[in-house]
Amino acid sequence: MMNVAFIPVRGGSKSIPLKNIKPICGKPLVYWTLRAACGCKYIDKVYVATDSTVIRETVESFKVGTQADLFSKAIVINRSDESASDTASTEFAMLEFASNYEFDNIALIQATSPLLASEDLDRGFEAFEEEGTDSVLSVVRQKRFHWENDERGFAFPTNYDVFHRPRRQEFEGYLVENGAFYISSKAALMKSQNRVSGNMKAVEMNEDTFFEIDEPSDWVIIETLMKKNGIVAPNKIPEIKMFLTDCDGCLTDAGMYYSEHGDELKKFNARDGMGFALLRERGILTGIITGEDVDLNRRRAEKLKLDIFEIGCKDKIATVKRICKEKGIALENVAYVGDDINDLEVIRVVGYGCCPADAMVQVRDVAKYVTEVKGGEGVIREVVEQIIRG
Repeated sequence: MMNVAFIPVRGGSKSIPLKNIKPICGKPLVYWTLRAACGCKYIDKVYVATDSTVIRETVESFKVGTQADLFSKAIVINRSDESASDTASTEFAMLEFASNYEFDNIALIQATSPLLASEDLDRGFEAFEEEGTDSVLSVVRQKRFHWENDERGFAFPTNYDVFHRPRRQEFEGYLVENGAFYISSKAALMKSQNRVSGNMKAVEMNEDTFFEIDEPSDWVIIETLMKKNGIVAPNKIPEIKMFLTDCDGCLTDAGMYYSEHGDELKKFNARDGMGFALLRERGILTGIITGEDVDLNRRRAEKLKLDIFEIGCKDKIATVKRICKEKGIALENVAYVGDDINDLEVIRVVGYGCCPADAMVQVRDVAKYVTEVKGGEGVIREVVEQIIRG
């Protein structure tokens, strides 16, 4: 059974030019729904259909770098001029797609709903799989009192009794289509010529997802809601002039190994050596700051040709500030990698504080970047790639 997502994005938006790739919370608009679709465990492929070369290049750029795996399901395809016209319906684009691609079930996803989460789509497909269900649509529950005018022009309530006004917590409310996603089989789509048909189920989403981006004023509202819900891109990396790191837990896996003769051993990752070399080529100072004073660390620092090697540090933030003063470099131009609570203060104050995937939770909470790999598995190399890409 092949499940696909279909995200139609055109370049000719009238209200907001190139709306689908305009940055919102630090990323192009389409980035957010594409990320949600790729993260859905029930979706096998995610097709982005566009008539715009600029949009195509933007989406393709998501598939390179450290997030490449996240967008591995994404496929950019062409969309005909006819289906991308101002008068063409979304169904027209869906049917054009269905005529050219093989799949069993399709989730139509609107790029204008950046609050969509992978979990919402998971619940959508789970509802779709329930017996007797032909299609699914996303909704939000609204608790508003509706009124209409009668033929004489007098107003009357349609969903409550004015003499028994319910409290919000007692009011069931009503469901409103939010346009985030629709799920149907290919067979039902082709037969009905519509995104939903037959026995339909509604999947409720967070109340904040009521809003879609159609007008410039919607942009401000949704960006605020995204920030409220923690949906933001990583902070922009400042200009880095000095790169410092802890040793154990960052350059190593924090393990302590001993030979049969009692010699202490550590495992370093060769990829980190290349990371330091790339920094040197760019004129960035490099160094290790560690609380230990062991010869192994010193030998590794010499082999890496580091500019700075500070040992026995009990107060790392004081050491970093001193080095910055000596080198004439501001804290905001420093990148630092650490993994434990003695690194916390440094990570907080430098321009780009980072940590490995297996760092202490307190450290992960404050780091501007948490690597995908664990300590000793190429942490430095991954952070360096982020810095190089800016």
